[in-house]
Amino acid sequence: MKVSDFFQGVKNVEIGGPKIAFSFDVFGVKINVTETIIISWAIVLGLTLLVLFLTHDMKKKPVKKRQVIAEFLVETVDNLVKNTMGEKFKAFGPYIAALFASSIFGSLVSLIGLRSVTADFSTTLTWALMSFVMIETAKIRTDGIGGYLKSFINPLNIISEVSTPVSMSFRHFGNVAGGMIITSLIYFALTGLSTAIGLAVPVFCIGIPAVLSLYFDLFSGFMQAFIFIMLTMIYIESACSKE
Repeated sequence: MKVSDFFQGVKNVEIGGPKIAFSFDVFGVKINVTETIIISWAIVLGLTLLVLFLTHDMKKKPVKKRQVIAEFLVETVDNLVKNTMGEKFKAFGPYIAALFASSIFGSLVSLIGLRSVTADFSTTLTWALMSFVMIETAKIRTDGIGGYLKSFINPLNIISEVSTPVSMSFRHFGNVAGGMIITSLIYFALTGLSTAIGLAVPVFCIGIPAVLSLYFDLFSGFMQAFIFIMLTMIYIESACSKE
């Protein structure tokens, strides 16, 4: 009797970038729409619907659990921003919350069999560049155009500025993509072990990968999202400080 492909484990390992769903031309330029873009928009849609659900028909005094949850989330983010950056930076709360939620759900989609959007460097680089623009804007507002340009007289400052988005994006991407690769290799190794001892079903793939998934998908995904927003807040706050 032939064993279903679902129970055959991982017979080969393919490591590559996101698949291209479809392409189209714009003024002779070919635009590729990858699975990362599609999943990212699905996450945006899902988060939008979630926010609308939690904030629908809100009252001055909470009478529904969803409003309590919404207020708790907002207060948590506001307190994090206030304790990290200061009271005057409270307006950055929505951006930090959106960044954190996008990162968390972008990593956790792997739990339902989709490719993590944070395992695509273009995603984390885009977030890092968004934060970089806000950081540089804060520096210009603090020091003025003249003071900002004057800081680049020292070549080391140029390297420091360029390294900020690069390090932020590579740190997040590297940890998520590395976890995905390690998990795939372990699945492959355990399948090979089961085959080597003559088992039709790779029983060694049961349990161990699930435990690893708790670390790479949940703990590591949460920590990388948290580190990313913390670095964003610290850099912006530092850019606004004259000390």
